[in-house]
Amino acid sequence: MHQYLFFIGSFPVRSYGLVISLSIILSTGVAYFLAKKDGRWADHIVDLGLYCGLAGLLGARLWDVFFFDWGYYSAHLTQIFDVWQGGMAIQGGVFLGTITGIIYAKKHNIPVLELMDLLAPAIIFGQSLGRCANFLNGDAFGAPTGSNFGIVYPVTTLAHQVYGSQPLWPAEVWEGQLDIVIFALLLLFSLTKHARGQVFSLYVMLYSLERFCLEYLRGDYTKHVVDTGFTSAQFTSIWAFIIAGALFCYFAWRDRGRKQC
Repeated sequence: MHQYLFFIGSFPVRSYGLVISLSIILSTGVAYFLAKKDGRWADHIVDLGLYCGLAGLLGARLWDVFFFDWGYYSAHLTQIFDVWQGGMAIQGGVFLGTITGIIYAKKHNIPVLELMDLLAPAIIFGQSLGRCANFLNGDAFGAPTGSNFGIVYPVTTLAHQVYGSQPLWPAEVWEGQLDIVIFALLLLFSLTKHARGQVFSLYVMLYSLERFCLEYLRGDYTKHVVDTGFTSAQFTSIWAFIIAGALFCYFAWRDRGRKQC
């Protein structure tokens, strides 16, 4: 892994920033392809990619700062936007990015649920590339494996600062790979008969399940929410899964009722 690709004078070009930028560009490209194939809203995709991408970055950082690590950042306010040190919570990125997309759709009279269904595979694709950025940066790392198996991070990374030369679970690598599996499943599900809103609901359910399970291997945020036995990300995943599952069933029920009418 390489945190720094090269330097322009004393200015470092970081692999983290480059890959995150590529994730936004390429996921927007996937969304454009899907919109072109669908025949609707392709002319809005670039704007959506820009607005939702920037909102996602902001949401991911603020979610991490206020929900996961406020104890530290409350005493280091000047470091809140030092994203190259690690600390981007994808759940916050999806939340604020989705809110931004809904506002955009409402403003341009685009059916919200249909647009969300269309964009869901592109979102998880971007998340997968984002985990590649985490791996290159040495953050979002796993806990010690207790064996010879695992990733040993370079001394310049946050993972090494926390655990030294111990082999760690490749949590971020496995998450990126499972994101690709979800990407494929969403594409396949979108080809079946489904109600509006079900593709996006399925995306939230599958990612929440994935994140809940992988949290048991994570080593960067190990504190539990009081009296729950779960980490903050697991607690969020549980509620996201329940809400998305309820909506998935509701959309199916509502669609069936409309057809009967």
